[in-house]
Amino acid sequence: MPALKDIESAAKRIAGVASRTPLVESPRLSRLAGREVYLKLECFQPIRVFKIRGAYNKISRLRERSVVAASSGNHGIAVAYSSRLLGKKCTVVVPETIVKEKAETIIDYGAELVRAGKLSGEREARAREIAGRTGAAFVHPFNDPDVIAGQGTCGLEISEQLDEFDSVLVPVGGGGLISGISIALRAKRPKSKVFGVEPKGAAKLTGALAARKIVSVPSPASMADGLIPSALGELTFEACSRNVDGTFAVSEDEIFSATRVMVKEARIVAEPSGAAPLAPLLSHAESLGERVVAVVSGGNISLDLLKSILAS
Repeated sequence: MPALKDIESAAKRIAGVASRTPLVESPRLSRLAGREVYLKLECFQPIRVFKIRGAYNKISRLRERSVVAASSGNHGIAVAYSSRLLGKKCTVVVPETIVKEKAETIIDYGAELVRAGKLSGEREARAREIAGRTGAAFVHPFNDPDVIAGQGTCGLEISEQLDEFDSVLVPVGGGGLISGISIALRAKRPKSKVFGVEPKGAAKLTGALAARKIVSVPSPASMADGLIPSALGELTFEACSRNVDGTFAVSEDEIFSATRVMVKEARIVAEPSGAAPLAPLLSHAESLGERVVAVVSGGNISLDLLKSILAS
């Protein structure tokens, strides 16, 4: 399990590659939520998603000259981008249902794209088979200490950018981002609370915390395609069990509304996975306190969805 010192080392390693993203109050969202709302804008990363933090931290430490990843899209973009910077050959295994724009971006960064099934287990099995056959290093999207430490740099920045806050809302896919952020904040801002936000159709963290063990969602589904791994990993479950204060499982209507409000009211183009943390704020959840940070994890929204939001 990475500690604060690992996150601080990761911050030095990724400096100049990943951006120190803005943390800004949104007056419009504050009025709508009835409390101070600050946005940590990971959608302003060079690849428009936080994943660059963990991917670059991991890949920069590898000796292998080729890497392979399994991804619903954003992790694959980050691995392809990092591999290009580091001069490594890259293969990304994605679902058959990948967002078209994300697939195109992975290819644009020079990676080979392989489509395999619809569920995370199917593409991970294919990626591991490729790694075993070719000798490439497999870069896990979340269950890896270097990846978690890299994502934790986001939490380190939050602690440095805002002196006082009551809680932080973090979108949850496989749990890498919330694991890293919660480790950093437990060390730097122990009085603050960390909450996960995930789709009701993929509520693997909610289920795991209730059961006190890893649970698997049989057929995870959501418009928030970055939040639908079927289960946490061993490391992310351990980190969340220690450091996460609770979760919010939100409906598809709530995710769509949050994405619409983010675009139309806050003027921030966020994908559904990145806008999801806004949903508990719009429902005025009482446990959040008066000053809340929402991590806008990414902005790689499909053009078709953006058009429907603008037309609504």
